[in-house]
Amino acid sequence: MKKRGNDSAGSAALFLCPEAPYPVAGGGALRSASLFEYLASRYAMDVVLFREPGTADPRQWFPEGLARRICVLDLPYHQRHAGARAWRNARRIVTGVTPLVDRFSGFGRAVERFTAGHRYEVAVVEHSWCAGYYKQAAAAASRTVLDLHNIESVLHSRCGRSEPAAQALVHRVFARASLAFEREWLPRYGCLLAASEQDAGKARRIAPGARVLVYPNALPAVPLPPRAEEHALAFSGNMEYHPNLSAVRFFVRDVWPALRARNPELVWRLVGKNEHAVRRYAAPGTGIECSGPVADAVSELARVKVAVVPLLAASGTRLKILEAWAAGTPVVSTRVGAEGLPVIDGENILLADSPANFREAVEALLANHELRRRIGLAGRSLFESCFTWQAAWSRLDL
Repeated sequence: MKKRGNDSAGSAALFLCPEAPYPVAGGGALRSASLFEYLASRYAMDVVLFREPGTADPRQWFPEGLARRICVLDLPYHQRHAGARAWRNARRIVTGVTPLVDRFSGFGRAVERFTAGHRYEVAVVEHSWCAGYYKQAAAAASRTVLDLHNIESVLHSRCGRSEPAAQALVHRVFARASLAFEREWLPRYGCLLAASEQDAGKARRIAPGARVLVYPNALPAVPLPPRAEEHALAFSGNMEYHPNLSAVRFFVRDVWPALRARNPELVWRLVGKNEHAVRRYAAPGTGIECSGPVADAVSELARVKVAVVPLLAASGTRLKILEAWAAGTPVVSTRVGAEGLPVIDGENILLADSPANFREAVEALLANHELRRRIGLAGRSLFESCFTWQAAWSRLDL
């Protein structure tokens, strides 16, 4: 990749990212890394990152030569037990500040010190949670871009309809607070990036008149891995992320018992970090396994017969579906889980929303090798044509 690694006028970009893009693992990191590498092919890159207490220095994971300067901001320590979380959420409800906005705010002066004396052609802020850094971005750059991985107000609103009563109430409060935050900050940016046409439309309704471009989620181009087709299903993602946790609960409660009763040797693998959040479901004899984080999600998904995406709430588009398509593994998803992707039921995916329909779709794939092969290869073809980093980059001019 050709980079412009000098300090001449117009050759530098600022990239502020709450989740480090490297190592490239997980949906947020994949999207951020794809945009970062696009920018690094055009500009000398200065990067602002945030680090959770006790975690490794993210600078060590950056490919050599891609970043000119990196500033790491240490987040304050947060206790993770239920009581501490309940107290923080109660405070947020009272103050009208959502969890991620509250977590990543307050570092404006540190960003100003890092950018002092530097001028950028463009400043890109990752995630709407950090939209409040517009002041620092605009002061240092000729153009500002906000990359909307999700529309947070939509995500909280949907969680408010799908979560248990107490959590649903909290999400509805956060949905209103997120919408107020988005209405304040999104219109200020020169350009908004959305993951899909659906999200772009939602962003335009929140910020009428804003310039909104669709920048799809994507993966690095990878060859089709060997397919093992073990008698197993897989669900991948950050297991602590509340839409994923809700999806696991739904599948465990409403789909898996009947599916396992009819397929007693079937295994369901939960693949991804923070497996402690779902380990209680993987008791001996349940047929459920927690794989934890893996180095190569695409190869892991190629081991199974079917990838399941039983999401009840979502925003953006699902990298877990793109990873399954890259693996040539057929997918069964709810409609909200597949939202924003060019899916055709029965051609490149099977869509099902009710527990019975979801079970029937999975069983149809398990019973029919040719159906699995056809739908898996259709997904792979779509990945190759539309959802590699190179395909996504062709839509940008930043």
